[in-house]
Amino acid sequence: MTTPAVSLPVPRVPRRRGRLEDVPVNGQKRVLLASPRGYCAGVDRAVIAVEKALERFGAPVYVRKQIVHNIHVVTELEQKGAIFVDEVDEVPEGAHVVFSAHGVSPAVVNAASDRGLQAIDATCPLVTKVHREAVRFARDDFEILLIGHLGHEEVEGTAGEAPDHVTIVNSPEEADTVEVRDPSKVVWLSQTTLSVDETMETVRRLRVRFPELQDPPSDDICYATQNRQVAIKKVAKDADLVIVVGSANSSNSVRLVEVALEHGAKAAYRVDYADEVEQAWLEGVETVGVTSGASVPEVLVQEVLEDLAGAGYRDVEEVRTAEEDLMFSLPKELRQDAAGRRDDRALGGRGRA
Repeated sequence: MTTPAVSLPVPRVPRRRGRLEDVPVNGQKRVLLASPRGYCAGVDRAVIAVEKALERFGAPVYVRKQIVHNIHVVTELEQKGAIFVDEVDEVPEGAHVVFSAHGVSPAVVNAASDRGLQAIDATCPLVTKVHREAVRFARDDFEILLIGHLGHEEVEGTAGEAPDHVTIVNSPEEADTVEVRDPSKVVWLSQTTLSVDETMETVRRLRVRFPELQDPPSDDICYATQNRQVAIKKVAKDADLVIVVGSANSSNSVRLVEVALEHGAKAAYRVDYADEVEQAWLEGVETVGVTSGASVPEVLVQEVLEDLAGAGYRDVEEVRTAEEDLMFSLPKELRQDAAGRRDDRALGGRGRA
């Protein structure tokens, strides 16, 4: 059997409590806790899909790429029997394989079929929407300017739907140099996890060069990404320090750090775990803002709050800017249990903050 290609760290040792010192500051210490934060509906669906596949079909269940971009979630699923691989040709023929929330190209779907794999598609439905837009515009012979990060799995999947019609625009600066065949038939689409502000700046620059540039039929940046950015903007203006819980390969988590700095936070850092928060960050800090990316379980945020409380930041005020109640149905292969009965978790459903 092939060794899993996605390398993960060994499970972390229990964290040390009382690690951060309660050092006096000039004012009152407090935490502004952004909400919404953490799991979005698409992540919830994808993680439950892997858990249900393990329950239904038994271990191992293979997953192409990280199911979501969070090292804690992936490590926990690995401990339950999931095996993460880079490509489907590493999966034994006939085995079950789950496609990640970020989506895959038709070429990956076909490669899985050629190997006789039992594929379960956990692509976020909002990503699937962008895929369908790409197919439709390509069918109408539009050139598609896909705003997104080159090499990101979601961008690769979307571009793979119409490779002859897609040009990736990686930044606002690239909008100034990208070339198109026919300026009268061009449309923009975007990766769902980008900074709203940066994406709109890219679109503005594209429209200066291509006045007939068409918009997607509906907003491509997902509701959860937008909501988390709006919340951290409100927190950042009053924060001396912002801590974003999320992994380094999580695009939306990295964007939250950038958005916090752009909207008034004096400092902002990303951490996977509470024990990565450094004492030096708290020097002279009265107000700490805390949030998490859309693939982060709430337990990791609560650990950060516990450590901050030990350093004197016990006054926690939630800053809520939106309510989220969206849930997505699980992939069709997982909506019933082994006996054919409808599964109670067919509609996702872990709570989101």
